[in-house]
Amino acid sequence: MPTFHQPFSGFAVADVPAALTFYRDVLGLDASEGEMGIGVIHLGGGHDVIFYPKGDDHEPASFTILNLPVDDVGAAVAEMTGAGIDFVTYEGAPQDEHGVMRGYGPDIAWFTDPSGNVFSVIAR
Repeated sequence: MPTFHQPFSGFAVADVPAALTFYRDVLGLDASEGEMGIGVIHLGGGHDVIFYPKGDDHEPASFTILNLPVDDVGAAVAEMTGAGIDFVTYEGAPQDEHGVMRGYGPDIAWFTDPSGNVFSVIAR
C-alpha cells in the first residue's frame, strides 16, 4: 500500500468568499483563502479542511460535514444565537427549544453555513 501523508477533508460551497466570511468572522475559525480560490479552515495540529466553489451547482450536504467540539453546548448555542446563527431542529429528534439534543450520546446542536451545509457544536 502507498504511504499516506496527513489526510484532509473537503466540501463544496456555493460561494467561497461568503463561506470564508462566515467561518472566520462569525464562527471565529482560523480560515483563509488558498490557491485557486479554494478556502482552508485550519483546525490546529496541522489539520486542515478545504472548501471549494461549486457556484450554482452546489447542493448542500445532507449530513454533518464538520463537528466543532465545545465544553458546553448550551452555552455555545446561546452565544452563537446571539451572533445571529439559527440552529436546525429535526422532526422527531429529541431536541430542546434551542435545538440541543441531550442524552443520546454527547450533547449536540446543528446549524448551517451560508451554503446550507450542516455543521454542529458537540460536547467534547
